[in-house]
Amino acid sequence: MTATSTDTYDQRGIREDLSNVIYNVDPSDTPFLSMAPKAKAKQTFHEWQTDEYAAVADNQAIEGADATFTPSTGTTRVGNYTQISQKTAMISGTLESTDRAGRDREMNYQMLKRGVELKRDMEHSLVGVNNARAVGSATTPRELGSVQSWLATNGSVGGTGAAPAGDGTDARTDGTQRPLTETLLETVIDQIWASGGNPDTIMVGAFNKRAINGFLGRATTTDHNVAARTIFSAADVYKSDYGDLKIIPNRYVRARDALVYQKDKFAVAFLRNMVTKPIASTGDAEKRQVLVEYTLESRNEKASGIIADLTTA
Repeated sequence: MTATSTDTYDQRGIREDLSNVIYNVDPSDTPFLSMAPKAKAKQTFHEWQTDEYAAVADNQAIEGADATFTPSTGTTRVGNYTQISQKTAMISGTLESTDRAGRDREMNYQMLKRGVELKRDMEHSLVGVNNARAVGSATTPRELGSVQSWLATNGSVGGTGAAPAGDGTDARTDGTQRPLTETLLETVIDQIWASGGNPDTIMVGAFNKRAINGFLGRATTTDHNVAARTIFSAADVYKSDYGDLKIIPNRYVRARDALVYQKDKFAVAFLRNMVTKPIASTGDAEKRQVLVEYTLESRNEKASGIIADLTTA
């Protein structure tokens, strides 16, 4: 380049090159919430009933004998409190009036973000914490009992660990952590099947998903495909003696827990579906709130189980 050339280093008034796309790497998947059946709650304490068949017995009757009767057992009534979760955004009038890259209206963009964030918070409340239900008060929010507070009949805990009552009223007692093994998994699957369940899902965090990849009973074994130059080392399905269980990695599940459950025996019940509401302005700003009121419905905890107190690193 000669000294007489005009270049970008000397020129003024060159417009910025700012892409009109906003990139977000944060995860937005919420597998438990997405897979769970949806139900309708009608009160802040949402209740349902569970039942079970009589135990199997020898059953022979004498020809011509009168019928005999035994009392029927009643159903069990259980419930969970609805939890209100919300996100808000407040955008100044000046900001909304400016020319922005990547979005038309700032408030619309922020509401989209808040909606995704709220779903992630819901996933956390459902499977990411070991919470008992709480009735709340005028100064304390209601809390739903998470999945961990319902799983009592089938499970494996580390030393000093203890299962909850199984009705959402108390949290699990965490115990000594230990590695996830195939024997632990098979034992809990056996328990669930013996209790009458048909488990179809294993939900774990990243570390214990890798542990399952090394199990001998996995459906997809390590395979070196020379032609395609591809190495398969992940397990998507665990083939048990009682059927296939899909292995679902979940970023928000409590990392020390492996949930082994029957999908249709948990539901998310909504008292108020997720909704965006405008909030009265008190100045030169627009305010909105995105809100949902929901709870976990454990339709019968005997159909599921947990391998608790697992190592996470």
